[in-house]
Amino acid sequence: MGGDHGPAEVVRGALLAAQRLEVDVLLVGRTRELRQHIDEMPDNVTLVDAPDVIEMADKIDAVKAKPEASINVGMNLVKQGEADAFVTAGNTGATLAAALLRLGRIPGIARPALGMVVATSEKGPTMLLDVGANADSRPAHLIQYAHMGAAVMEFSHGIHSPRIGLVSIGEEDSKGSQLIIEVNRALRASDLNFVGNVEAGHIPHHVADVAVMDGFTGNIFIKTVEGVAELFFDELRRAVKLTPWNLIAGMLLRPELRKAQRRLDYAEYGGAQLLGVDGVVFISHGRSDARAILGGIRAAGEAVENGVLAHMHEIAERVPARGLVESSAANGNGEDAQDSG
Repeated sequence: MGGDHGPAEVVRGALLAAQRLEVDVLLVGRTRELRQHIDEMPDNVTLVDAPDVIEMADKIDAVKAKPEASINVGMNLVKQGEADAFVTAGNTGATLAAALLRLGRIPGIARPALGMVVATSEKGPTMLLDVGANADSRPAHLIQYAHMGAAVMEFSHGIHSPRIGLVSIGEEDSKGSQLIIEVNRALRASDLNFVGNVEAGHIPHHVADVAVMDGFTGNIFIKTVEGVAELFFDELRRAVKLTPWNLIAGMLLRPELRKAQRRLDYAEYGGAQLLGVDGVVFISHGRSDARAILGGIRAAGEAVENGVLAHMHEIAERVPARGLVESSAANGNGEDAQDSG
């Protein structure tokens, strides 16, 4: 029921997934409305009624006020083992709150993070995290983000020893806020393949397989990239129409331009995975069309098949936030210890 184009585009994308992917789809929402968008019900699609709807403009209080909303019902299906993953294009804050309330955090994970895998160049994909789950982060959080991102890129994308970059205002270890300097120091001492600080402008050139940042920075970064990409292709389409010669050139370049557009299109990302909660949850863009929903379901299926959740539990045991916080406290940073304790 969520997203700017729900439920029509969400249903259409789910039906495409049922047709093209080897998955069973549970469509959660107001069944009467959902049926209006289904001509013929496939055998591997089931409707699950959820009479309440959390709107995009609702505050996170709606999660408790509307227990029968599709976000809550879907999370419960995952919690009860009736679904392997949950995908939504709905309210991000409400989805995060529902995931924490219904699924809970993986023991040892300080805060969940939204990780988005994007094809930054032809060289390969890059995971950006956090892209909006937490506006404020502490060193222990970003260190865990690095480990979670490394696990996703290794086990879901087959990248051995993924390169971890820490987003800062300069490449030197001394550059950045106190938060970045502390995280840099910790990652230098870790067993990760840490390549050091990376500047935001270098991320599209695939300088790292995982780009770690706080949620405030990450959300601004990804929305800026989307806006610039849209502006670029709008201007390009306008320029092509100016003269017959431009139109001919545009037709010749169309195949390559379409490849570039697909790399920059949010619909190709498959959404952002909520890492650190005890279940597989993907949040697609609010403007998702059917193709983006299909991508989200595909990404969720791959996360389940590759055992990403089990790897998150492994990381929480190996890199617990409490241990990181105690280490920071020993270095004179008692504020983190108080926050985590």
